[in-house]
Amino acid sequence: MTHRVRPAASLALPPWLAHALRAQRGPVSWSAVTRGALAGGPLLIAALAAGHASLGVVAAIAAMLAGINDRPGSRRASVRRMGVPALAGAAGLLVGTYAGDHLGAVALTLVLTVLGLLAGAVSAVGPVASGVGTQVLVTAAVGAGMPLPDTGWLRTLAFLAGAGWLLALRLALPTPGSLTGDFRFDGERAAVAEIYDAVAALLDATGTRHAVARRAALTAALDQAQDALAGPRLRRYASSAAERRLHAQYAAALPLAEAATALAWAGEPVPARAAEGPRRLAAAVRGARHTGPLPAPARSAPGLRALDDALLRAAEAFDGGEGGDLHTRRRSPRSVARTVCGAAGREYGLRVGLCFGVGAAVAQALHHTHWYGQHQHWYWLPATAVFLVKPDLGPLASRVLCRAAGTVLGALVFAALAAVLPRPAGLVVLVALAGALIPVATRHFAAQTAVVTVLVLALVMVGGEPQASVGRIGETLLACAIVLVVGHLPMPGQRGGGVRTRLTAADDAAHAYLAHVLSGSEDRATRWTLRREAYRTLAEARAAIALAAAELPALARHAEGADDIAATLERLADTTTACAVHLDHTGRLTPQHLERLAELRAQLADRRDRTGARLPELPLAG
Repeated sequence: MTHRVRPAASLALPPWLAHALRAQRGPVSWSAVTRGALAGGPLLIAALAAGHASLGVVAAIAAMLAGINDRPGSRRASVRRMGVPALAGAAGLLVGTYAGDHLGAVALTLVLTVLGLLAGAVSAVGPVASGVGTQVLVTAAVGAGMPLPDTGWLRTLAFLAGAGWLLALRLALPTPGSLTGDFRFDGERAAVAEIYDAVAALLDATGTRHAVARRAALTAALDQAQDALAGPRLRRYASSAAERRLHAQYAAALPLAEAATALAWAGEPVPARAAEGPRRLAAAVRGARHTGPLPAPARSAPGLRALDDALLRAAEAFDGGEGGDLHTRRRSPRSVARTVCGAAGREYGLRVGLCFGVGAAVAQALHHTHWYGQHQHWYWLPATAVFLVKPDLGPLASRVLCRAAGTVLGALVFAALAAVLPRPAGLVVLVALAGALIPVATRHFAAQTAVVTVLVLALVMVGGEPQASVGRIGETLLACAIVLVVGHLPMPGQRGGGVRTRLTAADDAAHAYLAHVLSGSEDRATRWTLRREAYRTLAEARAAIALAAAELPALARHAEGADDIAATLERLADTTTACAVHLDHTGRLTPQHLERLAELRAQLADRRDRTGARLPELPLAG
């Protein structure tokens, strides 16, 4: 008698829990580890030697916050990514210090709440603005709640010195890529090379189920390179031959990306040699050398002809290197203001302001009722609420779980180390070690929280405070409870404003791109600018939707159906790209192109009420 063995049922974790257990992947940036080790430790040593330990603590906190923003990329991009939030953090520290010195508990709480409303609304603009909002609020809480003997201006100068020290290390220390070509442009060179590798990977995947993911990877590579090259500069245009060459190589990649996307849309496999040219171009960018002969693909279809033409133009651009347009459209002040005052800014501002204000109020109440005992540092609770309420750090439930687990682990580890380490030398070594671990720990929010907890507790003890691990755990759990409650409160207006705002922006960009292609314009520079904007806004919408879908069911339901809309918009952008390539080489669209465009626009029109997107009438004629 045989028995049928039933396979064990797979236990699918809910999205919010699966997200909390997921860690980012990728190589460790050892250059960032080196910068982290050289950040807070030397600053503390210099301050202790000068007899100003408190200023050293402030400078090390600034270096820590800048280290959290020290991500892979170009040197020029790091100036904006690290420097702008640091300037905002210095302003927040100054405001918080003087507010804490001159205002009572109620007035101080009101000031911090208003600051939270403003910083939260500004955070909706983008990643750098989000970093600005975070540092303003964290440093305002630290300035108001950390009793230091120094004046507000001295603290601010120390904060700027600490952040400036880490930024100087980022600009001056070599990285692995800087050993080839111009030292200044190693991040830009790596980012441009990734585009060509992504084009080759998409060509390899054409006609397979991996094509969609490879096209998304190509969009990410283009976004990263665009950001790397478009960082702040003293002059409007590229001023060196090396930089002009990189701009030309980036511009040469755009028609290649367009041709590869059109071939992927057609869905038919292409010859293997088609990907060899982009791979050789990638190697030429990385090695800062000439391309040599490039294998020409067959010219049997419009997409392959476009690929061949793009390879020829790329070879000319690589040899000439006369520069090229980055095809970016800078946001106008009016556009930024619309985002801040729009649905996403209002919703984000209300939640951040309420969480920060309630956190400050509870911390003030506990502080003035002497619940803290000897510990005068009440800033931990509102500062923790800031990190917990930020949606770009993950779904709400995931953030709360990771923050609680990371704080408990970090506090216990520090309590064990503080019992045996000599003071202050052992604590300075611990600060340097924790700073080196921050770039590694950014792969998971819980790990990052644990490392930051150890670092901050060590800094507080260097500043003269007793060991406070137990108090930090209690304050963190209180902040978790506050953010969980506020995060699920009904707010004025409709929920999911961030997702709807990004979907509307993606819809507008995709239709602007389609309108330009169907107009028959031969202005390819404008076309590539519109194409970049369409795919970038779609990627931002996809990221917002993925985070919203991983929330608890009460919040996730507000983003239901959004992923299908984004997928339809992506298919519309891909179809538009295929139309553009076909029009370039034949001058007319096929019935297949027209039918597909009409079908996709009909699908989007059916969802008009749900998205609030504007769908202009466009002539679907060849």
